[in-house]
Amino acid sequence: MEKHTYGTGLIGNCSYIAHIEKNTNISWLCLPRFDSDFLFGSMLDKEKGGEFTVLPQNGGFTSRQAYKENTNILETSVETSAGEMYKVTDFAPRFLNFDRYFKPTMLVRKIEPLKGEPKIKINCQPVANYGKTKLTPTPGSNHIQFAGRDQQVRLTTNCSITYIMEEQEFRLQRTIYLVLTYGNPMEAPIESTMEKFLNATCQYWRDWVKSTSIPNFYQKLVVRSSLVLKIHQYEDTGGIIAASTSSLPESPGSTRNWDYRYCWMRDAYYTLNVFNHLGHFEELERYFEFIQNLPVDEKGRYQPLYSITGSSKLPETVADLHGYMGNKPVRFGNQAYTHIQNDLYGQVLVSLLPLYADKRFIESEKSHSKPFINNLLQKIEETMDEKDAGLWEFRNLKQEHCYTFLFHWAGASAAVKMADRLSDLEMKNKAVELKNKAIKKIEACYIPERKAYAQAIGTKNMDASTLQLITMGYFGNDIESANNHLKALEEDLLAKDFLFYRYKHLDDFGEPETTFLICAFWYIEALACVNRLEEAMEGFETLSKYCNHLNLFSEDVDQHTGSQWGNFPQTYSHVGLLNAAYRIDKKLDKPNFMI
Repeated sequence: MEKHTYGTGLIGNCSYIAHIEKNTNISWLCLPRFDSDFLFGSMLDKEKGGEFTVLPQNGGFTSRQAYKENTNILETSVETSAGEMYKVTDFAPRFLNFDRYFKPTMLVRKIEPLKGEPKIKINCQPVANYGKTKLTPTPGSNHIQFAGRDQQVRLTTNCSITYIMEEQEFRLQRTIYLVLTYGNPMEAPIESTMEKFLNATCQYWRDWVKSTSIPNFYQKLVVRSSLVLKIHQYEDTGGIIAASTSSLPESPGSTRNWDYRYCWMRDAYYTLNVFNHLGHFEELERYFEFIQNLPVDEKGRYQPLYSITGSSKLPETVADLHGYMGNKPVRFGNQAYTHIQNDLYGQVLVSLLPLYADKRFIESEKSHSKPFINNLLQKIEETMDEKDAGLWEFRNLKQEHCYTFLFHWAGASAAVKMADRLSDLEMKNKAVELKNKAIKKIEACYIPERKAYAQAIGTKNMDASTLQLITMGYFGNDIESANNHLKALEEDLLAKDFLFYRYKHLDDFGEPETTFLICAFWYIEALACVNRLEEAMEGFETLSKYCNHLNLFSEDVDQHTGSQWGNFPQTYSHVGLLNAAYRIDKKLDKPNFMI
């Protein structure tokens, strides 16, 4: 079977994200937010999803894509069959203006001739109502107005409006700009304004990268992963989404097609852990505000995921769309919001620990949130004996998951440190008590004959999530016990090329067919933790090839073909890469000229 990779790059400005194919088509763009209806969605339906392309009329061409170095600005270079060339530069404006970040719902396409005067055709056909409605174009003096959405959709350009309206080819003799806006239109001078926006956006991203604490190990991949993660935070509220896409299958025909445009509290923990490594605290502080404003139920309990606005209701619907490569169902919304996943209380506590333990935060910067912390500890106490769906969100199976108890332990440990900072002895005593209870639960998952910890109490199934026992320091300095546990996981779940299955037993949808990339990076990190450093470095290098042409990683990988599957790009996977790189770099502890 041929290797499948996702052929898109993405741009974003912490307000929206767009996916752009190598043929210049914008195949996925939801406006005004990550979780809105799509304006372009051919990723899920070629006929109903609309189109936005800049292509040679005769269709014969080759193309290549690359990011402008250390930015989220994407350049697609096209060579026609006649040997003429042009470049499409796509970007989402983002820069500091009047001491605030300017991040409009505006997508800019700069088209410039590179060789000759190539004949091109611009096709812009946005849609609404999940592909049911094509927007109606109306020409203006220098723009096209598209009717049919709740907000004004406009394409402003210095190109001939007639050529675009009539899908007519024309010679590209000068640089032209296409400015797609949602809401407020762009009414400033086009050429000078867009060049200013492009230069300011480029400078913003390069300054952001320079302000990060990047390890020396595999810097190019680390920089790209950092830039990807950044644009998955919805800056207005601070929420961080798992992925910008929906219903990309975990494997062909599996029906495991989920909408990932939401904020999983678990994913955000891992993401914020990376931002802490990177030295970017504004993202962590925004997320802290997001968490504090999330609704809870009548018992004070959180749910596993929320919308980027903090909405708790995410009803799952099935859309009448063809699906990615014909994979159905196409889902919007996510039923997992109704699940019981008790690991999240500890994850929130661990996520927020830097605000209390890191001396770079002064007292006045830190929210006084004793009731908030106490509520999380209370929920750990109340759920200590409760079965849950676990981090893999089993829809019809509840167990006492080792991973959940690990985060009860980690969260309580974090609360001990918070209590010290807050000089709250009662809180500290409660946290110590819960930490000890969690340890007993984790030990109840132990399988003596395998010298390893199972997925849950009462089962012998192995689960890659328990790799986190090693990476989160549960074994302390006991390298032998950590390595014994790791060997048992390797025996059951390790695939070829350092890829790793989440688990191998049957679940609600059958036996998993693809490996889960975050688990592979957890494995690499675990190898480094048990001082198997050469293996860790080899594994990292091997896994690094499972990206697409722009160093973007998906959720799942088929070990037999090396194909990318699952939603894309997956913040989980990029976080795993970053944490593994940091762990290896720390273990190497060599001058950069020796790495």
